[in-house]
Amino acid sequence: MARELNAIVSETILVNAETLIVRVVPDGWELAEHQPGQYCVIGLPGSAPRCDLSEPDEKEVDPDKMIIRAYSIASGSNQQKHMEFYVTLVRSGALTPRLFSLKRGDRIHLGQKVTGVFTLKEIPEDANLVLMATGTGLAPYMSMIRTFLTPESKRRFCVIHGARHSWDLGYSAQLSLLNGLLPHFDYIPVISRPQDEITPWGGESGYIQDIWKRGLVAERWGEKPCAETTHAFLCGNPSMVVDTLVLLEAEGFSEHTRKVAGEVHLERYW
Repeated sequence: MARELNAIVSETILVNAETLIVRVVPDGWELAEHQPGQYCVIGLPGSAPRCDLSEPDEKEVDPDKMIIRAYSIASGSNQQKHMEFYVTLVRSGALTPRLFSLKRGDRIHLGQKVTGVFTLKEIPEDANLVLMATGTGLAPYMSMIRTFLTPESKRRFCVIHGARHSWDLGYSAQLSLLNGLLPHFDYIPVISRPQDEITPWGGESGYIQDIWKRGLVAERWGEKPCAETTHAFLCGNPSMVVDTLVLLEAEGFSEHTRKVAGEVHLERYW
């Protein structure tokens, strides 16, 4: 096997039946430093068991070959003990059904190279941040928050997290706590299927685009976010990313690329 099972699962947390938080510690080596927003690979061999909710592999899998996928790092860069990942089950997928079978103490492959440009590296320290995500697109923002959000932060943070149901809103307890503790941090969870809730949903419903159009960030901040003072990050469903980018560009924001600096930073999942 070309790649080693060079790390150990230290903790698994089921957000729900199809969403998992997994923490991984290196075995006998040190984690590389990373910038919040970057990613690395994790993997398991084809011989690893699939979880009960999964469907059969779409293609025949070599039991001796490592199945590798890239995931954004959810842990902060200010701790070097473990890396944390936020994973959605793809029932017919090759890797995620195997990840959902992991238990504490199981071995896993953890890539030693960290990469990615979806970071705050080129953003002024006093620029406000609106971090918008669907599903597990929240992962890079958790790393940013855990690293840069302090009581003394000069900038305002607003996290808008969209999902189908309230039980799909991973990290909601942590983010709600921060929302109550820090006046410069706002958390706006939004669900698209409130009619499915077991108890009435008292929060926002619709899509992330709706939250922006309703001006809820401006309402929370007491001023409208603008390109001169604010950078927006979009991560997750490509439709959300494209539609929200159109809204932002209509208000004077521009997309950030490697060639042209802008205030809107994109990361499209799947």
